[in-house]
Amino acid sequence: MGLLSGISHELIDIIEWTDDSSDTLVWRFPRWQNEIKMGAQLVVRQAQAAVFVNEGKIADVFQSGTYTLETKNIPILTTLRGWKYGFNSPFKAEVYFVNTRQFTDQKWGTKNPIMLNDDKFGMVDIRAFGTYAFRVNDPKKFMEEIVGTNSQFTAEDISGQLRSMMVTKLTEELAKSNFGVEKFSANVSEISDFCKEKVTPTFDEYGLSLTKFVLENVSMPPELQKEIYQYSRLNKIDMSKLTQMNAANAIETAAANPGIAGAGMGMGVGFGMGNMMANTIGQNMNQMQQQQAQNNAAVPPPLPQAVQYFVAVGGKQSGPFDEQALAQMAQAGTLQRDTLVWKTGMPAWQQAGQVAELANVFSSTPPPLPA
Repeated sequence: MGLLSGISHELIDIIEWTDDSSDTLVWRFPRWQNEIKMGAQLVVRQAQAAVFVNEGKIADVFQSGTYTLETKNIPILTTLRGWKYGFNSPFKAEVYFVNTRQFTDQKWGTKNPIMLNDDKFGMVDIRAFGTYAFRVNDPKKFMEEIVGTNSQFTAEDISGQLRSMMVTKLTEELAKSNFGVEKFSANVSEISDFCKEKVTPTFDEYGLSLTKFVLENVSMPPELQKEIYQYSRLNKIDMSKLTQMNAANAIETAAANPGIAGAGMGMGVGFGMGNMMANTIGQNMNQMQQQQAQNNAAVPPPLPQAVQYFVAVGGKQSGPFDEQALAQMAQAGTLQRDTLVWKTGMPAWQQAGQVAELANVFSSTPPPLPA
C-alpha cells in the first residue's frame, strides 16, 4: 500500500468531463472523498463551465480552457480554506461541470385556456403551444437557484418548471396586450417576438438565457373561428354583388313554389321579382357606398331614403321594398290589398290595403272583376 500510495502522488491528476449525453445540464466529477491534488489539470471543453464547491459554498468558476490548479488561480477557494502559503497536499472540493450549449426543441403549451377580452368578439378563450430553446449563461446563479447538490441534472428535470413559469407569464402579459384575437393566426411571428420579450426576464432570474421562442399554433373554439372567418370575408367581398346574388337565389327558389305567388303566376313572375329585388337592393347598397365616399369629400349628405316595407309572401318574410318596388309587385299581382306588410315603427303586421301610405300603390291597379 505504501508503494502504491507513493506512486499515486506522482501521477498527474486530470479533471474533465467528456459529455456523451444529449440532455445533461450539470454533472458532478466523481472523486474519492472529493480529494484533488494541488497542481492537477482541469480541462473544461467548449460549451462547458466548471464550478468548484467547498463545504456547500460555491467558490471559483472556470470557463472553457485548460488550467493547472494552484492557489494563485483558485483565489476564492484559497480564501475559504485559509491557504496563506502554497503547498502541494491534496484538498477537498466538489467539481460540477455545467453544460452551456443551447438546448433546442423544448416543448411548451397551455394546459388551461387563456382568457382574453377582445374589442370585437368580447371574452374569448384560446390555447397555444410551440417550442423554445435556452442555455445556461450564468453557471454560478444556475447552481444556486436550481441545481443544489444534485450529482446530475438534466434538461428534463427543469422543463416542467420552465413551462409552468412561461405559461403563467404569458397568460398575464397576453391578457394585458392589445392584440386582436384574429391576429393570433395571421401574425404568429409578431406574437412570438412579443412573448419572448416578456418571458426573457424570468429566465434571467435562474441564470438562463431564452435564445428562441416559437408560437406554432393557436387553437380557438369552433364557433369563434367561424365568426372570425365571416368577419374577414366581410372586409374583402363586394357587399352589393353578394346581396344581389343572395336575393336572386332566394326569389328563384320561392318562384319555383306555385303557392308563393298564387295560381297562374308561374316562373316568369318569380324571375321578375328576383330582378326587381336585386336591382332595388343593389341600388341601396351603391347609395350607401357613395354616401361613405362623399363624407370624406365634405359634400352634403344624400337625401333620406324612402320608407321600405317587408312583405309576407307564402308565409315567409321578404324585402324590404320601397314604394316603387311595391307598385311593380301590385301590378304583377304579387302584392294584394290583403297581403301582410310591416315597416320599422309598426307594432304588428297589417294588410297592405289598410296602410294609408300605400294607397298610391294600388291606385293604378284595377279592382278585381265582379263575381
